[in-house]
Amino acid sequence: MEKITFALPKGRLFSQSIEIFQKSGILSEDIDQNTRKLILESKDFRFLIVRSKDVPVYVESGIADIGVAGDDVLLESNPDVYKPVDLKVGYCNIVVAGKPEDKEFYFSNPSNISVATKYPKITQEYFSQKGINVKIYELYGSVELAPLVGLARFIVDIVETGTTLRENGLVVIEPIRPSTAKLIVNRISYKLKSEKVFPIIEKVEEYLGK
Repeated sequence: MEKITFALPKGRLFSQSIEIFQKSGILSEDIDQNTRKLILESKDFRFLIVRSKDVPVYVESGIADIGVAGDDVLLESNPDVYKPVDLKVGYCNIVVAGKPEDKEFYFSNPSNISVATKYPKITQEYFSQKGINVKIYELYGSVELAPLVGLARFIVDIVETGTTLRENGLVVIEPIRPSTAKLIVNRISYKLKSEKVFPIIEKVEEYLGK
């Protein structure tokens, strides 16, 4: 029988997802998390190990039936998928941050600001709602550098502990919203593989409800 395929993000969220699947009774085997393999197999499942931003692509396209992705990724890419379960892991906050001395300027109701971010869509929508014109610099590396060298006055990024901000002399200026990991499901798999997909959703919900 065809295995259900999961797309899971590399790193800690991968470990947390596997732990949830094991403790909820979905997955009975141990999964080698130290391998460099990009496809891992268990008796019943196939796991694709991908970058967090790529998870929705694999699920929406149907290459994967189920995936795990944070709100930050889902809000930015807005994939056409089901999001049936909040996994209650990967907690962080999407925030506006910058130098402490720029906080007064930020709250002075400026008409224009500059922001460096990995999340241009989230950033554009947030500042549009505030009626502020925003010049966005999309970066793929450490956005904390941008205010330090004058590329942009502020950043929009995800923050877990705030350590990186503090070490670079930056502070959270305004929270945008919290972000947690969601279980996402391909729409066709949800309908055509319901006999396999529904029990997974139900077991995860039951476990997290404890």
